[in-house]
Amino acid sequence: MSVAEKNDRLLRDFLDYLRVEKGLSRLSVSAYSKDMQQFAEFLAKRKRSLDAAKRQDVRDFLDSLFSNQLDGRTVARKLSSSRQFYKYLLLDRRIEHDPTLNIESPRQWKVLPKSLSADEVLQTLQGPPRVLDTKESQALALRDRAMLEVFYAGALRVSEMIGVRMEDAKLDLGYMMVRGKGDKERIVPLGQSALVAVKSYLESGREVLCAGKTSPILFVGKGCRKLSRQRVWQMVSAASQASGRHASPHMLRHSCATHMVENGADLRTVQTILGHADISTTQIYTHLALDRLKQVHRTFHPRSKRRNAGGSQ
Repeated sequence: MSVAEKNDRLLRDFLDYLRVEKGLSRLSVSAYSKDMQQFAEFLAKRKRSLDAAKRQDVRDFLDSLFSNQLDGRTVARKLSSSRQFYKYLLLDRRIEHDPTLNIESPRQWKVLPKSLSADEVLQTLQGPPRVLDTKESQALALRDRAMLEVFYAGALRVSEMIGVRMEDAKLDLGYMMVRGKGDKERIVPLGQSALVAVKSYLESGREVLCAGKTSPILFVGKGCRKLSRQRVWQMVSAASQASGRHASPHMLRHSCATHMVENGADLRTVQTILGHADISTTQIYTHLALDRLKQVHRTFHPRSKRRNAGGSQ
């Protein structure tokens, strides 16, 4: 009997049990059917039937649902459907172990925040479209480019960005001092692209915007005024339109963290850059770190590579 045939039989018996013995409504039975069919399709890609599922299969399935941006309530319902299914299989003595046992409720999980792809970030970093026909418009373009680069390089929050002072920019050392939540200071490395953008803004943009006035704030508006949070959000949103996405400063912050983890950064380093007081807040990126670990293992471990019929790698 094939995996598909076995799954069809198991699901048919389970749905009959729900209708006849549990007395569930047609709509409830249909919901169970859709949930379990989705899990069966997930397992089929692993050439595994429903009655052979392991605990890790269930966990990987739930992770895949979160990766597709399903909310915790929806994923929790699908886990509940699976629990009912395996409870039935245990009662019917078709399995000996319940793979859903001791899996925590997805309601307690945190969904990974949305982020931009690397290409979308590059398009966003070009800044909002402007007609650069005056010194002021050119200065605004330099400022916006510098802020966007710093958002992505240093994973700053909006409140942190508009609060950076001139004295906080240690450009000769390649970093900024940032005051985060609780007025805690942290060092934020900038990287070459952000450094060049900030220096260009300081050399050719900030003085034009200040027009003879002074301010201790690094990134200023016209007349050397402090920028509002709303103005910064509007700027980032306008800049992201070229990528086809409506991004926010928070998306750039999470894009920085996501891309770092995907490229091999450890969570402690990401925690420091983000300014999280507790590592548990940073652990929303754990599955990205695990994906990266598995990718490296598949690439470099000799027993992880697919073998052809002749046994070569």
